[in-house]
Amino acid sequence: MLLEAIYHRPKSNYAYAYDDKTLHIRVRTKRDDMHQVYLLHCDKYNLHETSFLRVEMQKFASDSLFDYYQAVVQPECRRCAYLFEFISGEQRVIMNEIGFVEKESDDSSVLFATGLFEFPFLNAIDVHKPPQWVKDAIFYQIFPERFGNGDTSNDPEHIDCWENGAPNRDNFFGGDLQGVIDNLDYLVELGINAIYFTPIFEAKTNHKYDTVDYMKVDPHFGDNELARTLVAKCHEKGIKVMLDAVFNHSGYYFGPFQDVVNNGEASKYKDWFHIRDYPVTCDPKPNYDTFAFTGQMPKLNTAHPEVKAYLLEVARYWIEEIGADGWRLDVANEVDHHFWREFRQVVKKANPDAYILGEIWHNSLAWLEGDQFDAVMNYPATNSILEFFCKDAIDAEQFMSRLDAIFLAYPLQVNEVAFNLLDSHDTARLLTICQGNKKRMKLAAAFQLTYRGTPCIYYGDEFGMDGENDPDCRKPMLWNQERQDGELFQFYKNMIRIRKENRAFRDGSFTFLQAGRGEKHVVYERADDNNRFIVVMNNCIDTIDVQLPGIEGNWEVITGNGTVINVNGNITVQLNDLEFVIMKSV
Repeated sequence: MLLEAIYHRPKSNYAYAYDDKTLHIRVRTKRDDMHQVYLLHCDKYNLHETSFLRVEMQKFASDSLFDYYQAVVQPECRRCAYLFEFISGEQRVIMNEIGFVEKESDDSSVLFATGLFEFPFLNAIDVHKPPQWVKDAIFYQIFPERFGNGDTSNDPEHIDCWENGAPNRDNFFGGDLQGVIDNLDYLVELGINAIYFTPIFEAKTNHKYDTVDYMKVDPHFGDNELARTLVAKCHEKGIKVMLDAVFNHSGYYFGPFQDVVNNGEASKYKDWFHIRDYPVTCDPKPNYDTFAFTGQMPKLNTAHPEVKAYLLEVARYWIEEIGADGWRLDVANEVDHHFWREFRQVVKKANPDAYILGEIWHNSLAWLEGDQFDAVMNYPATNSILEFFCKDAIDAEQFMSRLDAIFLAYPLQVNEVAFNLLDSHDTARLLTICQGNKKRMKLAAAFQLTYRGTPCIYYGDEFGMDGENDPDCRKPMLWNQERQDGELFQFYKNMIRIRKENRAFRDGSFTFLQAGRGEKHVVYERADDNNRFIVVMNNCIDTIDVQLPGIEGNWEVITGNGTVINVNGNITVQLNDLEFVIMKSV
């Protein structure tokens, strides 16, 4: 038993409240080191060895080095003092906050009276409660300038041809909010019930991340009243709307920054930004903090009371008065935590069910403790899915280990609403990442749509749109039916339907059943109280036979191209290259 591999941290992703009554308590051990792990817990005011309840912990995740165990408990008085018991062969070890003791030793009784781990009290107000509707959402990301031109009267002075023009950093195609309204029925047909818009506020560029006026829809997109109409029409069709908040930085032509450019140190707005000296200049490099090294995007001082008041009013206005259902927060990890805590209070007061999503590309636990964001964009999962299915760069065991590590990093309720994307306006398109291989693209999308968390589809992927990194990934939406991939559209439509019709794919348990070292296939289970599904995916270029030992009963194929053979209760799944099958227990 490798004691130095054992790890637990109270009041963290290793011990947290899932709801008003339930605690999830986790512990880490060396991989394949334990035969059994137990949680022993009691009320902290009743510390007697005989009062401890002994619960066997279940292994719920593994990576290349460690196993992770979890127990679910509901302490009667919402107080929980606890310790762990580890069994490996004949060896039994107890661990509390002080350390380890062999259970049979004379000193073991001390561990039941002193140095216990504690969850002092389960206060309902502290429980992280993301909006429940997000678990049922199928998001669709829209880059407004490129989705649909519904009103030519508000077009920029020069626009390129919608069908044949090539996107670059500076050109325009005339997309607007009316173009979205005109195509809402299409989104309903596909099965979409939530839209993520990149910024719609007034800005100089085509991407709109250089805000000029946070309280005004860009005139090339429409106006605020049209935005209110769009949200209302979306809600009529059962579609939620999430807007993009660019609060880390403004645009160069944002009024307060222009005042500083023109008036220098005499400007009343000089402390709204992080300016090192005067006059303000971009050459040869900005003498003020920016997004990345982009002089057109000066960083806002979100600790300044006036900046904070302005941005929090923006946050309130678009939720409360326009009716948006959530915010996606750009460059969220570079804004101070104090601001985000106040932001959450304002947004949740305007709409307690609003979704707050941070754009963070790395471990984000510091933002996900119930006082800031509901979830983050799940880029670690994105990268793992792409590297396994699209790039064939890792094996099944590495794929499983990475996803299990991501799952462990956050409380369950955060994982249930994590924002799972495969491509976006910031990346190459999925089909291009797959080097045009539609089979690989389907494998990645099928996994995304059967995985835990909330899937997001980038506009046009369902028609086979391709594109390299920005700006090529921002081509106008492919509305010409002769150029659309109808078969791929039907695939997406079918997978979305399966997810929406079966709760197990939305918030049921997720368990890898097979993901071996050097292997190119994975088998996993999604299950809830009513249904059980097994998904088998072949990520290699050869036909394979996958044995499913221990899987009993009768199964029907609900989608996919595999053949399921049941001989005397022994199930084998035959899959051609880069194919998958979803089976349902009947």
